[in-house]
Amino acid sequence: MKKGKKHMDISMRSRIEFALAAGHSIRTIARDIGVSLSTVSREIRKHTCESFKGCYGRTNQCIHRADCKLSGVCKDCPGNGVPCRRCSYRNCNKYCEKVQYIDCAQRTKRTAQVCNGCPDEKNCHKRKLFYVAVRAHEDYRKVLCEHRQGAALEDWERQYIDELVSPKIKAGQSVHHICVTNAPKLTRNERTIQRYVNYGILSAKRGDLKRACMIRSRKALAKEYQHKVETGCYVNRTYKDYEKFIAEHPGIGPVYMDLVIGRPGGVCLLTLHWLNAGFMIGILIPNKCAESVVNVFDRLYEELGHELFTQLFQVILTDRGTEFSNPSRIELNQNDVRRTWVFFCDPMNSNQKSQLERNHELVREILPKGVSFDSLTQEQAYLALSHVNAYIRYVNGNRTPYEVFEFLYGKGMAAKLHIENIDPREVILKPRLVGIEMK
Repeated sequence: MKKGKKHMDISMRSRIEFALAAGHSIRTIARDIGVSLSTVSREIRKHTCESFKGCYGRTNQCIHRADCKLSGVCKDCPGNGVPCRRCSYRNCNKYCEKVQYIDCAQRTKRTAQVCNGCPDEKNCHKRKLFYVAVRAHEDYRKVLCEHRQGAALEDWERQYIDELVSPKIKAGQSVHHICVTNAPKLTRNERTIQRYVNYGILSAKRGDLKRACMIRSRKALAKEYQHKVETGCYVNRTYKDYEKFIAEHPGIGPVYMDLVIGRPGGVCLLTLHWLNAGFMIGILIPNKCAESVVNVFDRLYEELGHELFTQLFQVILTDRGTEFSNPSRIELNQNDVRRTWVFFCDPMNSNQKSQLERNHELVREILPKGVSFDSLTQEQAYLALSHVNAYIRYVNGNRTPYEVFEFLYGKGMAAKLHIENIDPREVILKPRLVGIEMK
């Protein structure tokens, strides 16, 4: 690797792939491309991809299976020295003393356990691992872009800057004036603080600045500037990791999480949707930020208790909004005891939690888009969701989500989440339910 260069490029990864295919060891590859042995080893182990080609339907891994003469071990054998399919492909592991398998341990030891360049690849029916340069570079670019998104600002530091800067801006001071008079106290320069104000990270907005309304905003300001609390929050929490977790824990009840926006910058409705019942609750939060979401889970954990909370919130799937970018605080309580698991959908894939999105259509019938939630009370939100949960669903066998949820989690469980039992004949899915008058 060239001096001063910290990241591998596609050419270096291609050289690793070709060298593995040629049977070179990791030590030789590291010397050829000018990096350390551990760097190449980590690169290969981190970006290996699974392949099942040649695995399906194969139960016999013996290297002598083509010439196997084992017979007479089951009632289906013809007894004429010709083995039946059951004997030659299934029972040699139990009865044959000459059974022998391909030993991959020594072969793949030199290549970090990948199968690139293995001479027996075509004849091997085991699960295989390969290093593919193009896919490895795509994974690297994806992680790199995710880490560089948003403001490199911890939540405590954002709060500190906000308390120092926002009151002064609202008092009529300019950002330049604030930065000059409070230079020893600020941890960011003037340009960065100006950017935080423009993109809405601080409580003081762009409209609070003196000359902001006179100056036309740049095109870049039209794009949302996200503040991500944990820069590595998506690592080991992708949708693929979620599918693997669900496969390893059969019968687990996932909960989908999302946000319903009212007025931009105002009060929002945090929705939690139980997939197995179609049941949803909604909790108002003061703004679209990670701290508000964490406070909701801390409050629910305190109200329900550890045992009940872990029973209801076994695993949570959500999108990649910055308001959900603090999953560690959601997963762990204040004593760092795990209370749930959080995973994220792939970018631009709302179909991965489509049932939640369809349920939001019913919520929007009561709380239409463009309507501010600032005057909405939590009791009105509970009432709206109670009527949504009393709406009969065909997929539930013409049962309401309330009935299914009570059946799965026990009677009175919905009441602990502040959801009432509404007669389906009296369901109202109109804004007038919560006192909203449409023009």
